[in-house]
Order: sequence, then C-alpha cells, then structure tokens
Amino acid sequence: MSTIYYNASIFDGKNEEITRDAWFEVTDGRIAQIGTGKPSKKAEKNIDLKGKYVTPGLINAHTHMMMNPVTNKLEYLSETEVTATAIQNLRDLLESGVTYIRDCGCAFNTDIKLRNFAKEHDLEAPGIIASGRPMSMTGGHGDFKEGADGEIDWSYLTDSPDEMRKSVRTALKIGADNIKVMATGGVMSAGDNIDDTALTPAEMRVAVEEAHHKGKKVAAHAQGNSGIQNALDAGVDSIEHGIYVDEKQADYMVKNNVYLVPTLNAAASISKYGRDKLPSYMIRKNDQVKSDFFKNVSMAFKKGVKVIVGTDAGTPFNSFKTGTWEEMQLLVNEIGATPTQALLSATQYAADLIGISDNYGTLEPGKFADFLVLDQDPTQSIDAITQDNKLVFQHGKQIK
Repeated sequence: MSTIYYNASIFDGKNEEITRDAWFEVTDGRIAQIGTGKPSKKAEKNIDLKGKYVTPGLINAHTHMMMNPVTNKLEYLSETEVTATAIQNLRDLLESGVTYIRDCGCAFNTDIKLRNFAKEHDLEAPGIIASGRPMSMTGGHGDFKEGADGEIDWSYLTDSPDEMRKSVRTALKIGADNIKVMATGGVMSAGDNIDDTALTPAEMRVAVEEAHHKGKKVAAHAQGNSGIQNALDAGVDSIEHGIYVDEKQADYMVKNNVYLVPTLNAAASISKYGRDKLPSYMIRKNDQVKSDFFKNVSMAFKKGVKVIVGTDAGTPFNSFKTGTWEEMQLLVNEIGATPTQALLSATQYAADLIGISDNYGTLEPGKFADFLVLDQDPTQSIDAITQDNKLVFQHGKQIK
C-alpha cells in the first residue's frame, strides 16, 4: 500500500530550512520518495496536506516509563504495577508525538520486556531503546527496593570493577540496548547529595569497556562536577543532567562527541508543581541547583556540546503527555536554542545518540515514516509542537 502526501511544508531534520510545496510517498511503512511540486506519479492514496508542516517524529532520549509522575511512588512497586504504568505512559508519549524513546532505568527490566513484546504484538508505543536496571553503588542514587516485599533492587548494586563487569554482562545478556551508570548522587535520593561521587572511574570504565565491546553505549547520571569528570574519564557516551558541567568539560565533550541530555524539565517541574507536595530534601536540593543548572547547560550549548531532548519523564510532576514539548520550550526560552536547534535536538541528534539514525530521526527515502503534521511552522515558534490535535504517524500508520 502506497500513499502520497502532497502540498506539504517539510522540516526533514537534515536541513534547517522548510521545504515548501513538497510531497513524499510512503510505502510499506517507509518513505519511498520525496520531491517538490507536482508528484511524479499517483499512489493508491493521495492526501493533500494543504500546506501544513511535517516534521520527523520526536525522540525523547531520557524517560523512566515505570514511574508515575502524579503519585511519585518509587519503591515497593510490583512488576504488575510497573508494567501497567509503563503501558499507559508509552501510549501518552506516542500520542504526544514521541515516536522513539531511550528509557534510562526500569525495575524488573520491564522496558526490555515491553520492547520485545512490541516487536511481536500490536502494542501502541514508541520504539524503545531499553537500559533495563541501571548500575548503582550500595547506598547510592538508585539503591532502593522494588517488589511488594522488596525482593529486588531497582539497580544492580555494584561495588567493584568485577561486580560491574558481571552486572553489565548480565544486562547485555538479557537484552539491554544501553547501559546506565550512576556517577553521582541526585535530587530524588534522600541519602546523598548532588556533588557526591558514586561509582568510581574504574568501575565505570569497565561498564564502558563491556558495553562498547557489544556495540552498545553508556549513559551516566552525573550531576556534580567531580562525578561528571569521573564519567568523562571513564569514556561514557552521554552525560545525563550535567548540572555542574564546567567549561573545560564542555570543551572535552565537543572534541570527543560526548552528548549532554540535561532533562531540564525535571528541575522545572519540581520547582513549579512540587512545593508542599514533595519531601523537603527534594525541594531543598532542587532550589539549590536550578539556577546554576540552566546557566551551565546554556554555556555548554553555546560552546557546541550536542544537547539532546530528554525529560526524565516520570520524575515528580514531569508529564509523559507534555514533558517533551516543555523540554523543547526550555531549550529555546532558557538555554538560548533556536526553534530549529530544539527540533534537531529531538530528531536527528537524538537519533545519533541512541543509535537509530539508520532508520529514524530524519525524513528521507529508506527511513521509517515516523512523522507529525502541524498547523504552524515549528522552525519559527517551538510552541507549534504543542498542538494537541496534531497528526501523529508511526511507520506510516496514523496513530492520532
């Protein structure tokens, strides 16, 4: 079945300019041809988009599908509860225009299981790059209990290079696409501070060695400056959050193609919605760092670090429905990105980071037909992406 969409204004994720009076053909879920003017042939279906704007489907490179951003319950979740929550969150993401995600830590390896299930069944969900359970140290960020009786740790608890090697090999054996390591403390953990270092460079270096040996990448939760440096020294592929990244580290990241996924919306959501609702330690830590966070990410962006859209979706009040749009707005309004740069951070650049650019991230022949249809030009105003009744297509099938 082939469909030609014509009279479109296309942002293809490769070029910064909109291509007007454009058409594209979708066959068997992939883009077959793209052109301008009158289509070169007729298809089985021919749809006039009436000048509306077409963009690649959005990519959210940092989610936690298992978490409920309203209840904020993180511990003693059963596998059934985790799975039910994840399925709803995935549906919300897809309907918002997010057609691919990288999940960065999930109890019971539910992200891996749902990724596998989706390949064989009709699960309405974005494509998934799954990390499974992350790597933490005993007592560190990510050391909390799951299961109704606390029968499993959320993270693999690794306290030596040998334990790290065993844990990463186990994660890869069961199908992790990405390895997540905890290099520092965090806002949401009661027992540590943001500037605390956690996993050692030697431990993380083993994670990188094992992951890269299998062609996989390593993402480091790294908020404090010393922990960011430890993660960079270990050779990770991306810094997640990066609150206290400094100029020297930013220069290193540019030179060595290390990505930054700041998850600005996590801090913004706690600040906007969490007062009088969250534990005092979360509010205190978030208030201490938010201003520095935005300032340091802006510095890194202006130095040329590739800043990627990821939201930490699932953290307190950090919505799966609207968070991706809010992250893109924060990049423009707080960090200094243009709307086009924010779009690239959620399409081409995000696809490069999570390793799916052969098939996703841009609109060009041979790639999957994941795209959005918007009423307004998102390269002129990033607010165009927030359109609630936008059309969402995944592999050529209209989802919404």
